[in-house]
Amino acid sequence: MQSTGTGLRIRPWLMSGGLGHYARMDYEYAPLRLPPHVDRMTATVQLTIAAEYSGWELARVQMFRDGTRKVLLRRRRSIPELPALSF
Repeated sequence: MQSTGTGLRIRPWLMSGGLGHYARMDYEYAPLRLPPHVDRMTATVQLTIAAEYSGWELARVQMFRDGTRKVLLRRRRSIPELPALSF
């Protein structure tokens, strides 16, 4: 660890970006708008299915006065696989 003049210690792997993609979680987002006639149970089932089978998690929900819900789903970006070697 390196020491700064203020008594704080800084880990060198944190300064050099040694954490790679784990230091900054990259997410992809999917906005979703649920109309006012969708009840809470139906919305729950829809979001649960999206979470179970597509890997989405709930990031934010906004509910408006007219009953419309604005939902923001997120999931970690998958690392693209490298192409296979060809001879």
